[in-house]
Amino acid sequence: MPYRQEQKQLKQLSVENSFEKVAQLWWDNWKTDKTKRHADYTIRRLEADIFPIIGNKPITEITTPILLMAIKKIESRGALDIAKRALTTCSQVFRYAVGHGLAERNPAADIKPSDVLKPVKSRNYSRLSQKELPELLRRIDEYDGQPLTKLALQLMAITFVRTGELIGAKWDEIEFDMKLWRIPAERMKMRTPHIVPLSIQAIAVLEKIKSLPGKTSLLFPSERGNGRCMSNNTILYALYRMGYHSRMTGHGFRGIASTILHEQGYPHDHIELQLAHSARNEVSAAYNFALYLEPRRQMMQDWANYLDAIKEGGTILSFKSER
Repeated sequence: MPYRQEQKQLKQLSVENSFEKVAQLWWDNWKTDKTKRHADYTIRRLEADIFPIIGNKPITEITTPILLMAIKKIESRGALDIAKRALTTCSQVFRYAVGHGLAERNPAADIKPSDVLKPVKSRNYSRLSQKELPELLRRIDEYDGQPLTKLALQLMAITFVRTGELIGAKWDEIEFDMKLWRIPAERMKMRTPHIVPLSIQAIAVLEKIKSLPGKTSLLFPSERGNGRCMSNNTILYALYRMGYHSRMTGHGFRGIASTILHEQGYPHDHIELQLAHSARNEVSAAYNFALYLEPRRQMMQDWANYLDAIKEGGTILSFKSER
């Protein structure tokens, strides 16, 4: 093949193989053994943070400084953990390109996140004290934003599940007759199934959600109607609107519940199982999710009753059921 023709073909191939196109190929291959939520989150982060900057550039022309320009822009807004993940994801895209003959080298291979990014501080989830909880519960009940957001916050307070587990909930996980919420392993952080006993109050919230128009398979669908669930930020921004910026997060409900239930004398094992903090060195964590189900059911009902009582202004010194 004549040299000029070869160079022309190489140039055309370079244009066709933009970073965005190669990243889509990588994602289609990579997502096969990932949860839908994780896969969707990864591609959305690329679409939001990386593609607008280097997406249309030929992957063969992206150097380390060009890549770092995109990563440092994420870091500049304070999203240190997202910047670190973005660099790791981009490195995976480049490795895919090298492996498929679409690029000669990975510009992220010579650097580590710690070489170019500020260290990510260990996350201490903001949360209120026990004394501040009644006021928060009242503000949630009075929340004037989207009704579904208010109901999501109410259910989170009652069940203290993780934010991702809440917003991704599906109706086929709810057993109204058994008063149980069965969250499958693929939606859990620890990759083991989880059971949430549903109190009378939790069932009441679920019935309200069910009565809202526009029902889908999801309890908390996105307002955009794109088949996805509500965003993590929906919960966080609602708390901001209520005046709890930097003071409370969705995850904070878990910490509050853990502290109070321990203080009330509920068994540590029961609380940890309800928080889905399964130890990885147990014989089989997959069998532990249903342990102590009946005492956990009573604990969850006691917890919901306690929230109702303090919301009404009651001073509760002890609420642990002896049953």
